[in-house]
Amino acid sequence: MAKKREKHFDPYIFYTTLTLVIIGIVMVFSSSYVQAKFKMDDAYYFLKRNIIYASMGFFAMMFVSKINYKRLEKFIPVIGGVTALLLVAVLTPLGISFNGAKRWLGVGGLTIMPSEIAKFASIIIVAKVIENKKDKISSLVQGILPPLLISGLFFILIVLQPDLSTGGTIMMTTFVMLFVAGMDLKYVYSMIGAGFGLLGIMIAIAPYRLKRLTSFLDPFKDPLGDGYQVIQSLYALGSGGLFGLGLGRSRQKFFYIPEPQNDFIFAIIGEELGYIGCIFLLLLFLFLIYRCIRVAINCPDTFSCMLVTGITAQIGIQVMINIAVATSSMPVTGMPLPFISYGGSSLIIFMAAIGLILNISRHVKLDRS
Repeated sequence: MAKKREKHFDPYIFYTTLTLVIIGIVMVFSSSYVQAKFKMDDAYYFLKRNIIYASMGFFAMMFVSKINYKRLEKFIPVIGGVTALLLVAVLTPLGISFNGAKRWLGVGGLTIMPSEIAKFASIIIVAKVIENKKDKISSLVQGILPPLLISGLFFILIVLQPDLSTGGTIMMTTFVMLFVAGMDLKYVYSMIGAGFGLLGIMIAIAPYRLKRLTSFLDPFKDPLGDGYQVIQSLYALGSGGLFGLGLGRSRQKFFYIPEPQNDFIFAIIGEELGYIGCIFLLLLFLFLIYRCIRVAINCPDTFSCMLVTGITAQIGIQVMINIAVATSSMPVTGMPLPFISYGGSSLIIFMAAIGLILNISRHVKLDRS
């Protein structure tokens, strides 16, 4: 008997992801080598680590793409329990503090961010809950509250670090998943209103968040304080013009933008590659999201549809927030640009999540155009 031919995954998602990761490796090196030489005495410090993270992410992506996604259902209690324990551990003396935030755990010589794991753990758990409750999704108590309570638990544990932006993306992703699942419009409007209300409360009770908001309204009022990063980001984007100053020729990475390889890497991209480079990057993200949506539309079951929807929403939300911050379209908050910003936990987990979408794409019928 002839062996059943294995179905191929969506090649467009695969190659677009790899293109983004390669751009990320190049731009992390370009944006970091000056400060890496000064701080670490090694201009290639971030480049070497980023290549290692990208390699680990690639193997994670290929591994996850080979295992049937339905097997995840057996491990959902373990995924939820381990994620919650890691988030709690961050708040204990085991957590590592940096710049006033306690968001990391040390593992040997490496650090991990449990909040990055929580983003996708919540998607997997919420996807299964929605599948179980799909016939009751119009009910507030039986259909909507269960997934909200799960995401809400992660949200609270992450906000305590404190990290409102990451916790917020988890809640926004859950909202998108519920919306796609068929949540009643009256609850859609209620959740949007409640979200803005909660955001207002979180800003009011934390003076530094209020300062970020007032600085966003007029960053030049405090150019050496809360408005500093945004102003330098705008200088970078403005000086790049249409075609940019050229790869490696950024001026703002010379200690004007702190940690330029992280949350403000889009500003360096705009400065070195110009408006054209920024548009090209955005088109890559849009194409990736488009292909993922096509997979979600053609999924064979609710669980896989919600998985793809959640991962796609998480990518889209982070891209919007990161670019909005870099262009002073919203208050400053720490949010890495997926596949581009430096960070091992983020890159590896995002690539593994793409591996899950590739896995699911094997089980759907898509034309390859």
